Amino acid sequence: MKRASGVLLHISSLWGDHSEGSFGEAAREWVDFLADCGFSYWQTLPFCLPDEANSPYKSYSAFSGNPYFIDLPMLHKVGLITKEELESAYQRTPFACEFERLAAERLPLLAKAADRMKDTSCIDEFMKAHPRTEEFCLYMALKAANNDLPWNEWTIDTPDEKTLKLWRFCQWAFFSQWKEIKDYANSRGISIIGDIPIYVAWDSADVWAAPDQFQLDPDKNPSSVAGVPPDYFSEDGQLWGNPLYDWDKMKEDGFSWWRERMAFMLENFDGVRIDHFRGIESYFSIPATETTARNGKWVKGPGMDLINAIKPICEGKLIIAEDLGDITPEVEQLVEESGFPGMRVLQFAFLDTSNNPHLPHNYINNCVAYTGTHDNNTLLGYVWELDPGTRRRLFDYCGFSGEHLDDSYNHMLRTMFQSHAGLLMLPVQDLLLYGRDTRINKPGIAEGNWSYRVTKEQLKTIYKEKFIYWNRLYSRTK
Repeated sequence: MKRASGVLLHISSLWGDHSEGSFGEAAREWVDFLADCGFSYWQTLPFCLPDEANSPYKSYSAFSGNPYFIDLPMLHKVGLITKEELESAYQRTPFACEFERLAAERLPLLAKAADRMKDTSCIDEFMKAHPRTEEFCLYMALKAANNDLPWNEWTIDTPDEKTLKLWRFCQWAFFSQWKEIKDYANSRGISIIGDIPIYVAWDSADVWAAPDQFQLDPDKNPSSVAGVPPDYFSEDGQLWGNPLYDWDKMKEDGFSWWRERMAFMLENFDGVRIDHFRGIESYFSIPATETTARNGKWVKGPGMDLINAIKPICEGKLIIAEDLGDITPEVEQLVEESGFPGMRVLQFAFLDTSNNPHLPHNYINNCVAYTGTHDNNTLLGYVWELDPGTRRRLFDYCGFSGEHLDDSYNHMLRTMFQSHAGLLMLPVQDLLLYGRDTRINKPGIAEGNWSYRVTKEQLKTIYKEKFIYWNRLYSRTK
């Protein structure tokens, strides 16, 4: 891998005036910030519509976009919403996503914009080129017509035309606005990495449209569900609840659904991270009747059969294999055989006293190194909560002889910049030296996640010269 660096920041965490980050001016300003610091990559979290707990990892469709990311000022500029409507959507706080307010107000406002759009030929053209996204729009309209019941309880098979029009408009506006942001980023030398949740939700357009490709019982409910066993994050494991793929059935048509998914993602991003990559080698299967993940079991996955099916689509693109968690020699072999770079996380380097692969001196070039991921504490929060002995070992490793956390920070970041990892990714909170109160997600806990936002004023406090100096010094920028 060519040496480079980047920053992890989800769209929802961008600053702005309308309850959540969007594809507006702030996104362009963020791209400018990255370029000014010598970074080459911007990594986001999944773009798909989130679930009831606001998680983007359990969506109504793998081929959908979150309508809350649509920039309202851009709609106002082209006359689709009024000045009064724009002002009425002004946020009450800039520091957190206003999920309840968005759920109550945003789609009705976007419905007004959809009604005002007279020439819809561009929407028709987009849907014709993206049939899976149109399938999602139909699913959402039918779900509304059936009082939001899960799809296996539907009795009405005709959607309300206005609701269908709303969803078609939202998806067209979402991807049209995003294309402008991506084109701008690329023009400034910034590549964008998307995120593929390995699983989809049971109550989703994906399962509704192709139930035979998932492990369902005769009533079309999941027979077994996804999760992970007890680990660093949770003593009961994590019961995700997503339906599991019927990999044998998917293999029959050459994993066509996965090939479509990769093509869709790589149309919208310059690379992608495949979440829970180890589930491709073996997946954790939990009986659907269980209330925790303790009684699950590992079952063999598709392995290289799936990788070989999607590889032609990935030609020339950065594909990151999220090989974290309960990793076996078989998983390590799959990552190596795939050729995809795996992940290394500084916060996992000092879990014990072993010479583990997350210690920076063990990083190989073909890996992506992180101080922490969206599931981790911030780096400052992590160091603050370490026991004194482990903290001292971390400080010694990074060449820091003092005790003050703020003073240690540059030593830790410099250690990561100078590592042999081809790509270094830093969560935005770790550029800002922020603590655990800005953490974006706590795995295994359904409430209180995903709402973190950064403000423009906070971003201005970052000493950009430091990062461009390190990027140049350690050959991570031109």
